[in-house]
Amino acid sequence: MVARTDTELTYHYERWRAVASGILETAGTTFLLLIALRALHAGATAKALIAGGGSFGLMISPVVVSIVAASGWRASKAASVLAASGAICLLLMALVPILPVFVVGSILAMTASSAAIPLLTQIYQENYPQKSRGYLFSRTVMIRIGTAALFSELAGRVLSAHMDRFRILLLIFAAAFAGASYCLAHCPSRPLRSSSGSHPFRSLKLAWNDTLFRRTLICWMLMGFANLMMIPMRVEYLGNPAYGLALNTSEIAFLTGVIPNSARLVLSPIWGQLFDRMNFFVLRVILNLGFALGILSFFTSADVKGLILGAVVFGISNAGGDVAWSLWVTKFAPADQVADYMSVHTFFTGVRGVLAPLAAFHAIKYLPMATLGWMAIIMITASCVFLLPEIKFGRFGRKADALVEEVSE
Repeated sequence: MVARTDTELTYHYERWRAVASGILETAGTTFLLLIALRALHAGATAKALIAGGGSFGLMISPVVVSIVAASGWRASKAASVLAASGAICLLLMALVPILPVFVVGSILAMTASSAAIPLLTQIYQENYPQKSRGYLFSRTVMIRIGTAALFSELAGRVLSAHMDRFRILLLIFAAAFAGASYCLAHCPSRPLRSSSGSHPFRSLKLAWNDTLFRRTLICWMLMGFANLMMIPMRVEYLGNPAYGLALNTSEIAFLTGVIPNSARLVLSPIWGQLFDRMNFFVLRVILNLGFALGILSFFTSADVKGLILGAVVFGISNAGGDVAWSLWVTKFAPADQVADYMSVHTFFTGVRGVLAPLAAFHAIKYLPMATLGWMAIIMITASCVFLLPEIKFGRFGRKADALVEEVSE
């Protein structure tokens, strides 16, 4: 038997993990909120905390990277342990189905999942060649998206008829976490190396020292805050009778899961190839404008056609966002500092991910949904304007030696 290369092994296990990730994606985007709303009758703060659960993991990702680097663990081993802890949380939520346990368990499970993201990016940096990194990543994303679309449809139908069966859904999520843990444990990787110091948040200084990185993070904050405000509002807008729609669970899952994920499935490989070949900042501006158009269509119309159009455009933009968000630091960071750079990116994503749902759920008490949508569109447009000067840095970002020289100044 011919031994597989690290690229082949990673690609093999990532394809299997993508099935589990697709199931878990529906938990964070749709079903945990739906269960909280329909089965456990959660209030605004509880719903916001559940919606922002994954963001807590992003916020502590610099600490996770620091601990993993200090321990000498392989990145894949650490990511596997985090996934296993997520499985334990979902299992406890299924066994003790009360609101406090559900909220805390949701936060901890999604925290464990998202805290591993910089570790995954480091694995991709090590095992996927630069010329095909976006392509290979997008192929696994296609599996994740297809699984998410199918699972959204099936689970939506089940819960629409029998909401009291949500505990079975939680057990399925726990099993998905366990499967992801197994796959990650078998991915090849090396122990993290860091030259940024010993402080748990040491990597945050990169945002201060690296001018281009800092400017890009600011633009991403504007766009990301706007987008993260409106993502949980999709479930709220469709499911809360106060907005005049009050769709059933199956219809909500169709508009927030099936349609966007179907669009992502079709466009994901195209965005992956564009990431490998295109100027990153041009790509990011195009994606931002797509998110703005999706918000405009979805939240300024109660017409079914407008909702479907908004869901499709959101899915198309999200397909590119998957690749760009997950891999962009590999174009700018030295190879041995990808996890550090990514942890800074995920930290600020976590900050906005915690604050944006809280802001949205409380602002909506006083503002019409359409007004909140227009505020998000203005923020996304501003982010596009601020990104335009960065286009000069071209298709491959910066050379590693130039970056190291800039950061060390």
